[in-house]
Amino acid sequence: MDHKKNFLSGMHDGIPIALGYFAVSFTLGIACRNIGLSAVESTVMSLTNLTSAGEFAALNIIVAGAGYWEMALSQLVINLRYMLMSASLSQKLAPDTPLYHRLMVGYGVTDEIFGISINVPGRLDPFYTYGAVAIASPAWALGTCLGVVLGNVLPARIVVALSVALYGMFLAIIIPPAKKDKILALLVLVSMAASWAFPLVPFFAGISGGMKIIILTVAISAIAAVLFPVHEEKGEAAKPEDSAEACHE
Repeated sequence: MDHKKNFLSGMHDGIPIALGYFAVSFTLGIACRNIGLSAVESTVMSLTNLTSAGEFAALNIIVAGAGYWEMALSQLVINLRYMLMSASLSQKLAPDTPLYHRLMVGYGVTDEIFGISINVPGRLDPFYTYGAVAIASPAWALGTCLGVVLGNVLPARIVVALSVALYGMFLAIIIPPAKKDKILALLVLVSMAASWAFPLVPFFAGISGGMKIIILTVAISAIAAVLFPVHEEKGEAAKPEDSAEACHE
């Protein structure tokens, strides 16, 4: 693999993600300042935790004065979906990929970076993900820092407008592959409808948002795997070495 080429490709694909992260984390920085966190503390938090939902939830827990075990449990539930994403990405890595590469890729797994990494044709080169993380993670941390420093200076309307960029970022990830694959487009629509209807079911009313995402992810992906199985990549014939790898896996 050409690691340098894949790294630069990851950086290129990560630019829209970085822009979206910057806008969203700016709002996060404002929330950090409102509860008394300094710019340094907020920046370190964003550098070590690439999770918007997890960090916003953490701020509420800090304000409530809850204990460490409550913080740990809430983060586990909210971010448990990243375990599913990591398991999926691990199948795209070459079987002989070293453990340290797998751990480093795991650090950068977010909804958006997973989206572009899982759509890489063939095997995933860890350096592709590194390239995306190299530009997205600093943008997330920088936005948080500037949100603490400058957030209260900007008009409220501008801050609200910046937060809308998150939805545009998700659309930019979903629409291109959905336009190429009708089944994927259908699954996207089903996922959107299920996400809207799920909270309306009384039985699931007391379940956290993170757990709802996990349930829907497992259920929809399992149904899709049964109804629309993918036996091999389109346009590529099975190779003997691929069969050997499958036996080992």
